[in-house]
Amino acid sequence: MGGSGEWAHPIPTENTMTSIRNLLTDDHRHCDDLLADAEQAVGKGNLDAARAAFSHFHQAMLAHFAVEEQALFPAFEAKTGMRMGPTQVMRQEHIQMRELLTAAAAALEGGEIDDYLGQAETLVIMMQQHNMKEENILYPMCDQHLAAELPEVLAHLETGLIAA
Repeated sequence: MGGSGEWAHPIPTENTMTSIRNLLTDDHRHCDDLLADAEQAVGKGNLDAARAAFSHFHQAMLAHFAVEEQALFPAFEAKTGMRMGPTQVMRQEHIQMRELLTAAAAALEGGEIDDYLGQAETLVIMMQQHNMKEENILYPMCDQHLAAELPEVLAHLETGLIAA
């Protein structure tokens, strides 16, 4: 659901995105900002704006998960042979966050603000914990192990995020 420039993901440049950690940490902040927009709209009682903002956040999160699961994790696993390690934990957390995203979207769509706020609060806590693990453990491991393939991996990740 592209369109409005205010929702567009900033296009990274080669100069600013020199690592997996930088690129995906930036996308974490982008998603955080989109959720904050939804929270502000809820706080103002503007449910239409909240629904639109949450929809953009939801799409951005799903795109983020997709690039990790379809590009980054398989590349890391192929290079390291670690299939049941950190990437498996991240996939499981993605499943949990997808469930929270769906529940929060349904609550918001139904005008159930208290339910939405509870789902969103749980989601924020989970996102914070998840992002810290990725940013401080997994992404640096990916940068190290995928150094030889970094330009190709970054290009693939950027394409997936921009297409969101």
